[in-house]
Amino acid sequence: MKIAIIGASGYAGGDLIRLLLAHSSAEVTCATSRKLAGKPVDSVHPNLKGFTRLCFENPSIDALDVDLAFLAVPHTAAMTYAGPLLERGIKVVDLSADYRLPKDTFEKVYGVQHTDYFEAPYGLPELHRDQCKDTDFISNPGCFPTGATLAAAPLASLAHTIIYDSKTGVSGAGDNPSAVTHYPNIGDNVNPYKWTSHRHLAEMKLEAGRLGSTAKVYFTPHLVPVNRGILTTAHILLDEPMSQDEVEQLFQRYYQGEPFIRYQMPVLAAVRGSNFCDIKAESEGDRVVVVSAIDNLVKGASGQAIQNMNIMCGFDERDGLMSPGLLP
Repeated sequence: MKIAIIGASGYAGGDLIRLLLAHSSAEVTCATSRKLAGKPVDSVHPNLKGFTRLCFENPSIDALDVDLAFLAVPHTAAMTYAGPLLERGIKVVDLSADYRLPKDTFEKVYGVQHTDYFEAPYGLPELHRDQCKDTDFISNPGCFPTGATLAAAPLASLAHTIIYDSKTGVSGAGDNPSAVTHYPNIGDNVNPYKWTSHRHLAEMKLEAGRLGSTAKVYFTPHLVPVNRGILTTAHILLDEPMSQDEVEQLFQRYYQGEPFIRYQMPVLAAVRGSNFCDIKAESEGDRVVVVSAIDNLVKGASGQAIQNMNIMCGFDERDGLMSPGLLP
């Protein structure tokens, strides 16, 4: 299957190429970048030197000769690509936020008018696998909502309050340097930001509702001096107390057979570079603390996008993704 990556110069685009090198049935044949057209892909992604001879291109949508496209473009840009790609019969997995939320919520949260809205499956496979089968378009979840929702899902319908506290690596801010990501500002430091108003909170609330929860949902992210990873601590306040054994049995049943969920102590280095989400829960009765760890660029972006592609196209869901994390 021939793959195009629209917006291949960023971190997510680079990881899509890296991971798809190991896929048995898919090959990246087009990597686009308007600014870098003509330059070798490995000039921007040096880890791919010797693994690809691709050069960046800037083709029109009408010129694309592919079966599936990943949209790794900024938020609000994907809506200009999605419709034309689908009209040409090209399947799409969108890594942006453009189709994750209802239209009115998206416009309120992102402050722009949606010019090509349609409802799309929300590609969190562990919760919405059936909706991701036999479709031509999947909206890939945000990185924070992935780790947070997977931590809370087994208990969400039993809770009256869910509080997420996340620590994220700097790569989540993208590859454009800024004052926030300048080393003296982030090194040896922990910086909370958007304490009550992060855009991903809307996704977290939406997913809680889909899980049958009426809980109030809160979220505060923190930037920490690591390259990759999100460690989320979910404080889940229950309507009725549960023992430690009850909680552990619930999590084991809920995620039984899931290839990328591991019930073990979450360690960022243990999931770095991988598509795994490690989860562990501890109960004190009416409050359960659940911690999850993901790689924000893999399970939080490119890896999950490939997992969604596999489901959409009828491939083995694990294809291209069964590699362990880079510990230490």
